[in-house]
Amino acid sequence: MFSKVLSSATIGVNAHIVQVETHIERTIPRFFIVGLPDNAVKESSERVFAAIKNSGYRFPNHRITTSLAPADFKKEGSAYDLSIALGILAASEQLVSNDLGEYVVLGELALDGTVRPIHGALVVSVAVRAKGIKGLLVPVSNAKEAAMVDEVSVYPIKNLRAAVKFFEEKEKTLARYKVNSRDEFAKVQAHVSDFDEVKGQESVKRSLEVAAAGGHNIIMIGPPGSGKTMLAKRIPSILPPLTLEEALETTKVYSVAGLLPRNAGLVSNRPFRSPHHTISDSALVGGGSTPRPGEISLAHHGVLFLDELPEFARNVLEVLRQPLEDQKVTVSRSKLSVEFPASFMLVCAMNPCPCGNYGNPIQECTCSTIQIQKYAGKISGPLLDRIDIHVEVPAVKYSELASKRTGESSLSIRNRVVIARGLQDRRFTGRNGVYCNSDMGPAELREFCVLDAGGAELLRSAMGKLGLSARAYDRILKVGRTIADLAGSETIRPEHLAEAIQYRSLDRSYHAG
Repeated sequence: MFSKVLSSATIGVNAHIVQVETHIERTIPRFFIVGLPDNAVKESSERVFAAIKNSGYRFPNHRITTSLAPADFKKEGSAYDLSIALGILAASEQLVSNDLGEYVVLGELALDGTVRPIHGALVVSVAVRAKGIKGLLVPVSNAKEAAMVDEVSVYPIKNLRAAVKFFEEKEKTLARYKVNSRDEFAKVQAHVSDFDEVKGQESVKRSLEVAAAGGHNIIMIGPPGSGKTMLAKRIPSILPPLTLEEALETTKVYSVAGLLPRNAGLVSNRPFRSPHHTISDSALVGGGSTPRPGEISLAHHGVLFLDELPEFARNVLEVLRQPLEDQKVTVSRSKLSVEFPASFMLVCAMNPCPCGNYGNPIQECTCSTIQIQKYAGKISGPLLDRIDIHVEVPAVKYSELASKRTGESSLSIRNRVVIARGLQDRRFTGRNGVYCNSDMGPAELREFCVLDAGGAELLRSAMGKLGLSARAYDRILKVGRTIADLAGSETIRPEHLAEAIQYRSLDRSYHAG
């Protein structure tokens, strides 16, 4: 007696169809699950046994072999429970259906036969569409997520008996779950935090607007209490809204990580991730025996905020270098290699010295020169090379804190950012991998960042007189291009370059060493 049911395995942010084959033989009762199952899959034998019995079916008192094919990669998690149970019922002739091989089945079984939610339903739905499979059965809580993929028939299943009934019917009476992905995407939640709540710091707000407009990475240096964290948390409110394609890509990452809220459809706001400085390198980039996305992938199409940057371990900061360059993370294991997306805006904050008062006109710094240089030296030159904008955040004056005047709203800043990004979209049409000014390579710099005689002389003078490093040259051109876009200028004028040059404070200070 033999049966075959379709299920799926998720590796990285991609899904692979798995055939759950069941063979029952009338001999000594044993239950084997083969095909590189992990402990969670092996334990499904007990859940499946109880769920079948408590759903009113007979568990075969024979030798049962369930194979998860192909058997050359590891299967993990509890999502195979429902397909294994259906396979056993079909092989024992308690379920008769010609449709078992035409639907992918996912779900963890409770002991009473209830179907519990699983991770990665959206990713599996994408694979179902790509393979041309007839439909997808998922737990009720995952139906909305899976239905976000157009052209896939998604059926929500409450329990084992409902799944058996679905396959036994020649004419399906269970309603297909339908959702309009564009309507769901339009339900963007309002940002709780707004820039109009920030007192003072107008020059810093301007630098954050430039960073958002060009997709530039930024670092803020200032004493404790100057508002660095408060400003960083409001950056998503001035970034352009997610496109539907970006929302789907981001939702796939959260779906695989199991962080998508129950009954949620899409991640419709740009993510903001702020890991603690005690985080490990594998937690930041992703990892595990079966790799899972890390913080930088969870920040995909959003913001990764590293507060107290020098407090992070050196090896943790160094693993950021390749993702910042390639906008992806590759995690390799002995038997597989997994790629996660990692296109994010890096925002960092740090004190100017260990005590935080270096350069503070009110409080005296108690740190020695060696302590200050050692503190700043925790951040390597190659990492700073990938941060376009360095801005100093001074302590807020009492007059600004006591003022009842509100600042400019996030909405008005975002409108300017969206206009500038629109110029970049048109400029870089047809150029693979270049979407905003921060992505420009040497070819784009030569074409779109041409300087007139005055601008070239200004940049040459700044490189010499201010002691700017050679690595700052391209960054200044990219930021200057963004400032020109915000001003609606086709050319980079000297005043745009002058503003860009002042955003390289770490290159001309004690930190540069």
